[in-house]
Amino acid sequence: MLRIVLFLVLIALAGAGAAWVADQPGDVVMTWGGFRASPSVPVFVLCLGIFAVTIVLLWSILTVIWRMPGRMRRRRHEKRHARGRHAITYGLLAIGHGDTGLARRHAEAARRHAPDDPLALLLHAQSAQMDGNRDEAQRAFRAMAEREDTRLLGLRGLFIEAQRADDAVGAVMIAEEAIKLSPSSTWASHAVLGFRCARGDWSGALAILDSNLSAGLIDKQAYRRQRGVLLTARALELETMDRDIARESVMEAIKLAPTLVPAAVLAAKFESEAHQVRRAMKLVEAAWLANPHPDLADAYAHVKLGDAARQRLQRVETLAAKTPADRPGHVEGQLAIARAAIDASEFARAREVLAPYVNDPTQRVALLMAEIERTEHGDGGRARAWTLRAVRARHDPAWTADGYVSDRWRPVSPVTGRLDAFQWQTPVASLPSDRGTTIDSSAFEEAMLAAPPPKRVTVASNSPAEPAVAEPVPAAQDNLPPVAEQPEAAPAEPVQPAPEPAESTPLAATPVFRTRADLGKPTAAPIPAPIPAVIPIVRAPDDPGIDDDGPSDEFTEQIDSSRANGKAQAGGWRGFWSRWGA
Repeated sequence: MLRIVLFLVLIALAGAGAAWVADQPGDVVMTWGGFRASPSVPVFVLCLGIFAVTIVLLWSILTVIWRMPGRMRRRRHEKRHARGRHAITYGLLAIGHGDTGLARRHAEAARRHAPDDPLALLLHAQSAQMDGNRDEAQRAFRAMAEREDTRLLGLRGLFIEAQRADDAVGAVMIAEEAIKLSPSSTWASHAVLGFRCARGDWSGALAILDSNLSAGLIDKQAYRRQRGVLLTARALELETMDRDIARESVMEAIKLAPTLVPAAVLAAKFESEAHQVRRAMKLVEAAWLANPHPDLADAYAHVKLGDAARQRLQRVETLAAKTPADRPGHVEGQLAIARAAIDASEFARAREVLAPYVNDPTQRVALLMAEIERTEHGDGGRARAWTLRAVRARHDPAWTADGYVSDRWRPVSPVTGRLDAFQWQTPVASLPSDRGTTIDSSAFEEAMLAAPPPKRVTVASNSPAEPAVAEPVPAAQDNLPPVAEQPEAAPAEPVQPAPEPAESTPLAATPVFRTRADLGKPTAAPIPAPIPAVIPIVRAPDDPGIDDDGPSDEFTEQIDSSRANGKAQAGGWRGFWSRWGA
């Protein structure tokens, strides 16, 4: 509206000016050499306006002609740039949905139409990476690294290519160059930090961590945790070389990260050696409440040097009672009690705490049960049965990071280089698909575990001062009767050999062992009775066995022959010892 009003005002002024000029009387006389003109004032003003308009038109035409080549060049450049932008846009879209051929064609078009565009270089490098042409990708990234505006992006691409080529040294050199250009570069600081940790340069790693905090890459809480991890790693490395620095490092680490298990274990060890038992116990208890771990239980048990096994058992039971409220009866506490009970020969206590886990045991539970059977009863059969079950049992928690399972704690992941990546958890690969299923026992395991434990046989003593000797029964898997203890030869009157027992004499009524008080008496040694198998022999699934219906084969005849020879040999030895007063 304002423009319309202004336009009308201008027209009115122009009309008023024209009317004023038309009303002016007189002539304008112009003389140039022999030329003389005397137009009137209105005619002169009109001719002057026409002349001015002509001059403006001629100047405009000349200006357009003069600027035409530049405009043509600029327009052609704009068209090329538009085509290049179009190629870059659709090339990046092709890379996004994985069309390698289309991305390569758009990259070539972008390279022709916009060779200096940073995005064209990026498109060319990424299309070469998708094609697997590493040389072309490296050339593109080098070209980007030489430009001021794309230097950091080019270094990033060269770093990735060095990683793909397993050139760790080259990758770290590129990352260090990038971190000089931009200290806030996350990927560069992460790479340099992981490399320095892998090399054991803990001072350099701590410097990078401080730089990350200054650049705002991590918050204060994460910084404290990661610094505690690095100090713990340095303390573990220097534990046997420089104990003063190791102690100083781990004490600072336990202040920054009190729930870090390796730091708590090592700090408790140093405090225990310094006779600060109560301080060591508090450190272990704080870490145990956050993450029950067998290393913490072991450190707590041995926090006071020189204690007996029963005292260590009582201490472990106290620690297990401090299990977090949200995890009552945590399995780590029960396994720690079982371990300490076995060391203290409290086998009943160990069986009691392991009872809730024997139906679906983990590997550690099965191995503890095998140790109990072997140590308490000397039962090799049951121990082997539990060992076989441990092979197929569920895995226990372990130090795991990015799918990598380690037998010890590490500060960084060997897969990704991530700091503080290891967690105490069950490996993902060992988790069953159906948590409700249990591992079925084989027939051999069932037979071994169903058999009664072997009994201990005591041998009487000759003198009341000498205690009775307890001799365990030989392993049941041999299925052989134990050989009776034979006395030393003593001079005595020859005694007639005892008659052979009748075939109808029950063998089970004959004693197996002779006491030391009876060794000097000239009695006839009876035939030892075969001891029934403690663990029945279970036939393997692929064993056809012996055909009981048909005639005895060669194997059966050999067994009968061996039994007859055994009886004859036993009779000969009985006659020998009877004659010489055994």
